[in-house]
Amino acid sequence: MSVTVAVDAMGGDFGPPVTVPAALAFLRENEGARVILVGAEDALRAELAARGGASHPRVEVVAASEVVTSGELPSAALRTKKDSSMRVAINLVKSGRAAACVSAGNTGALMAIARFVLKTLPGIERPAIATALPTLRGQTTVLDLGANVNCSAQQLYQFGIMGAALVAATQHCERPSVGLLNIGEEEIKGNDVVKEAAELLRASDLNFIGNVEGDDIYKGTADVVVCDGFVGNVALKTSEGLAQMLVTFLKEAFKRNLLTKLVALIALPALKGFRHRVDPRRYNGASLLGLRGIVMKSHGGTDVLGFQCALRRAFEEAESGVLERIARHVTRTGTHPALAESQDA
Repeated sequence: MSVTVAVDAMGGDFGPPVTVPAALAFLRENEGARVILVGAEDALRAELAARGGASHPRVEVVAASEVVTSGELPSAALRTKKDSSMRVAINLVKSGRAAACVSAGNTGALMAIARFVLKTLPGIERPAIATALPTLRGQTTVLDLGANVNCSAQQLYQFGIMGAALVAATQHCERPSVGLLNIGEEEIKGNDVVKEAAELLRASDLNFIGNVEGDDIYKGTADVVVCDGFVGNVALKTSEGLAQMLVTFLKEAFKRNLLTKLVALIALPALKGFRHRVDPRRYNGASLLGLRGIVMKSHGGTDVLGFQCALRRAFEEAESGVLERIARHVTRTGTHPALAESQDA
């Protein structure tokens, strides 16, 4: 059974020169995949021809006359650009022509349009942005990374459900461990919302291991780390800045003099292995979880390899039935009993 991925081919910093070759590379590695490229038809067909994909049997081009820009307000993009490549790609998911949508465009607009067009799954109040980060033990999925600045305890609990379903489906781990990001491991730590969320998670059938701290993300202490979008986004951007600083320091150290350049030459194989292991392009692609369709956000400034990885992640989610897993778990648990009691009181 083939899986069709709709691509907002105009989104991101580079548009078709990145999205089109990435789509063709993705198709070469996945024989069970199809791609619908959405955007300016002439530009897309020209890029396909230049890349030898003009008559590719698993590529379709769908025209869209507008593009959502990086600095555009989400509300304006939602209200005024109904024929944008982003919205047309999401509409393809809603209509069933595509199983997933991938865009490197404006994050706020993507979330607003996707939520308006697709709606949320029953039992899910708000979508969350989730991505995998490299750790000492492999990778950890963190959510939310910026969609929801303020969250209730129930919403954090729902993030735990969605994150666990995502990891279970895509990493074949039936009971992934779930941790709640906090300022300490002790149950007494954190604000009232985090404490209440911990109670909900602890009373659930999730494999909840308790509070985790920031350094636990990269230790790989938990398979899933739950937090609100404010904390998650700060943690992500801090990590990206640290990684860039370390790479810069390494380059400066190895270029200092002739001896350090010689050491760098000797250490080149190890340095290449390190670079490959922490290469952010290999982890590109953040899921907008909780929608009635799969939507994947790629980093706007990524290259062909990075966008190809985002396409692969969307394909894996569709193929492994992430939406069905989330829906089944939410249906089974419903509104958490502990929360229902507190609301009745």
